[in-house]
Amino acid sequence: MVVPVLRDKDEKVLQLIVETYLKLGRPVSSGAIARKADFAVSPATVRNIMAELERGDYLHQPHTSAGRVPTDKGLRIYVNTLLREAFVSGRLVDLTNEDIDIERGDYKSIFKSTSRLLSEYSDNIGFVISPRISRLGFRYLRFIKVGENKVLFLLVTPAGLVVNEIVESRNYFTQAELDRASRYINENFPGRHLLFVRDYLVREVPKYKTRVENTLERITDLLKTCLNRDDAASDLFIQGTAKLLEKPELFDMQRLNVLFRSFEEKAKLAKLLSDVISLDQVKVLIGSELEDPRIAECSLVLAHYGDSRQVLGSLGIIGPKRIPYKKIIPLVECVAKRLSRKISSMQ
Repeated sequence: MVVPVLRDKDEKVLQLIVETYLKLGRPVSSGAIARKADFAVSPATVRNIMAELERGDYLHQPHTSAGRVPTDKGLRIYVNTLLREAFVSGRLVDLTNEDIDIERGDYKSIFKSTSRLLSEYSDNIGFVISPRISRLGFRYLRFIKVGENKVLFLLVTPAGLVVNEIVESRNYFTQAELDRASRYINENFPGRHLLFVRDYLVREVPKYKTRVENTLERITDLLKTCLNRDDAASDLFIQGTAKLLEKPELFDMQRLNVLFRSFEEKAKLAKLLSDVISLDQVKVLIGSELEDPRIAECSLVLAHYGDSRQVLGSLGIIGPKRIPYKKIIPLVECVAKRLSRKISSMQ
């Protein structure tokens, strides 16, 4: 949402209105703002400014005799100010070293604990979209036959975490063939990821077709199948749904179900997250900016995580528009940076 720049005094009044509304959840009067202001301003001046802000669609008056509440446009002005301050100051929240746990050998535990951390610190829903297996560097890879046409990819990261995926193969393999392919990849591609291995084999195997085993050609095909499937979906870890049910002024069970049906539409979520282009930036989407009238009373605060080479996944918080942005924006930024460091140590 593109919004014009307000005059300094107008923006200060709008900021006070937003912060008061976020705290109390009810329309804010001009008298209340005049009393809170740390600069010289009369109730009459505040009323005039509020009227101008209402004409500019920054505020809304629910009833004739009521005070004003911020619109999505008004919230956007407030949030943009917070984002600028966070970018300049680099202010992060205080998290202990134990807040993001990795249980030895359990790759998914890091994303479960991260989504739980986001939920607990924000009192809203925390979510993490996990990296695709194709993007993770591996120390050790093994293919294991688990069915007539099913192969288990077992990948161990440099940190010792185990990631596995079962793929249906169009080709038949013996376990001996899979063991030879595993040895070849482990000897020739240490520290690489499956996407690199696939691209290399697709490019190089046809050049030496008379010299390579037929197994390698079929393994290339198996990698294509695995990574095509990997491109289609990522795991979504969510914690804190009960916290939204505790906010009856916004969420009933029917609306919560609608929220998650919309949230789990992967194509839509991918479009939403494609706007976040930097590992170092937090993105906030407010109400109508989510482009779905069914969840127009929600806000989404999110960021990417990854390493110096690439974005690996996304994380964030979703809740009502009255979330405490001043607390949640640095929280999401801090958790994204911390998870990026954890992921980097896993590569």
